[in-house]
Amino acid sequence: MGKILYRYTLREMALPFSLGLALFTFVLLLARLLKLIELVVNRGLPAGHVLRLLAYLLPQFLEVTVPMAMLLAILVAFGRLSSDSEIVALRSSGLSLYQLTPPVTTLVVLVMALTAGLAVWGRPWGNRALRLALFETARSHATAGLRPQVFNDDFPGLVIYAEGVEPAEQRLRHVLISDQRDPSQQNTVFAREGRMLSDVEHDTMTLRLRHGAIHTVDLTGRAHYRTDFESYDVNLDLGATLGGLRDGAGDPHELTLGQLQQRIATQFAQGDDALRERIEYHRKFSIPFACVVFGLIGMPLGIQPGRAVRSRGFAVAITVIFAYYGLLSAGQALAEQGTLTPAVGLWLPNVVLGLLGLILFHRTATETSMVPRLRRTNPT
Repeated sequence: MGKILYRYTLREMALPFSLGLALFTFVLLLARLLKLIELVVNRGLPAGHVLRLLAYLLPQFLEVTVPMAMLLAILVAFGRLSSDSEIVALRSSGLSLYQLTPPVTTLVVLVMALTAGLAVWGRPWGNRALRLALFETARSHATAGLRPQVFNDDFPGLVIYAEGVEPAEQRLRHVLISDQRDPSQQNTVFAREGRMLSDVEHDTMTLRLRHGAIHTVDLTGRAHYRTDFESYDVNLDLGATLGGLRDGAGDPHELTLGQLQQRIATQFAQGDDALRERIEYHRKFSIPFACVVFGLIGMPLGIQPGRAVRSRGFAVAITVIFAYYGLLSAGQALAEQGTLTPAVGLWLPNVVLGLLGLILFHRTATETSMVPRLRRTNPT
């Protein structure tokens, strides 16, 4: 009977897990999908390139949605068993809640391993690949967008005009730039030539102008003056050309576990507290451990009697998820402010909801074990 119950419970959890994973991932990806669609429509990027960017984004979302889907699967599966009185039948046959845990334990271990892999390797790989792909996309778009005798306003506060453009060498001839990035003054730059220079390591792109002059109008004092130059650099904002898609990329988020440990040790040796790196380090462990917490909470809450199994399971899952990630966000914010240590801040939701899960599990297991004894002592 044990193997049959084991396989039966796993099958009950498989479908809601798959549906929950697809739903949660789609909801979290929706904002990024809209920005990717904007790149296709407004920026003319090929759909294949956008799909590649989407693949790089997936690991950082799956790290969060895989545990969420597991919680929903446990709630729906045990809610269905409870609503169809199958839990009552199992209790009557002498089975306790502890004897129903092996299939849930298997699911928790598998999901925790997958989440840990995403946290340690998947998300850093995706963030690195996304940063490089976005930089190359922005660089190529900036170069291709500069056409001869056309006013280009893709960059905030800048209007660039060139009599001639040589795309292969990324060189411009007879350049005119209207620079209004400083609200206190307006600069008009004339140059004999210019060249696009990119720095992949620092994600920057510079238009280096040669042999020209800057005409500056001071808007506060209405003064006007001219500055001649041999070389003048204009920094281009590549992030604006991609609709903010690079907001999720950050240096500590691109490091694996071993690289984080090395970075923390190096910064400690230099007298730096390595706060951002320590927060990311503990995050790589705390989120995978959430699978254990969700397993502890999911079983007793799923067994509670109710009729609308799917809607109730989804509502309870959303409540627990909001509670967990709300505590996680609060703990991380307090850690970033220095109010809490990274260890306390990032493990706060696991401790709070883990203790709640242990209490609920113990109470439900005690009630489960008492039912058969009460029925055996009743002669009727």
